[in-house]
Amino acid sequence: MGSTMNTTPLSSQKYYYLALGDSYTIGESVPAADNFPNQVRSMLLNNAIPLQEARIIAKTGWTTDELETGIMAANTAEPLRPTYDFVSLLIGVNNQYRGRTVDNYRPEFEALLTRAIAYAGGKADRVVVLSIPDWGVTPFAAGRDRAQIAREIDAYNAANKAIALQYKVHYIDITPWTREAATDNSLLTNDGLHPSGKEYKRWAETITAYFRTKLN
Repeated sequence: MGSTMNTTPLSSQKYYYLALGDSYTIGESVPAADNFPNQVRSMLLNNAIPLQEARIIAKTGWTTDELETGIMAANTAEPLRPTYDFVSLLIGVNNQYRGRTVDNYRPEFEALLTRAIAYAGGKADRVVVLSIPDWGVTPFAAGRDRAQIAREIDAYNAANKAIALQYKVHYIDITPWTREAATDNSLLTNDGLHPSGKEYKRWAETITAYFRTKLN
């Protein structure tokens, strides 16, 4: 006779992922399959982990306050799940690009992070914050003060990292990778600004490895 123990095989489980951000999350100028949330899903599926299609709330050009508004609008259009197994947050480059101060960024980023943790069911260790890429190394930044852009990006990342650590979420510093685009055009799309699928793959591999540790 078979066992009466109530066990659920991994194959019948379902996992859900919410990705919040801007152009770096939606994957501007790359096929949808190549943005990092969708690459994370593909990698997990390849490891027999049934992650459902990622819910992505992101738009090119969004700042922190615009992401906040975008989340509310998205929830009205198609209600979000009460909780997700994983949430990622990457936001702030457009605050920097528009010349906003880090002091303005901090409280808005913190509000978004607390919202992200709430969507993760209060489980801070299920939330990943990614650092802001340095667009100053790209051809798009030609003629601009690249050193100043780097300093400002570093200041923004110091702020979001400190807040991430305060809330005990997982922080991934992808900025050094993005700076390699200064000498490797294959890490950029043909728009000369946004990361390529090759670059996103590095982010996705790191995120996937972390997510897998939470499923053991």
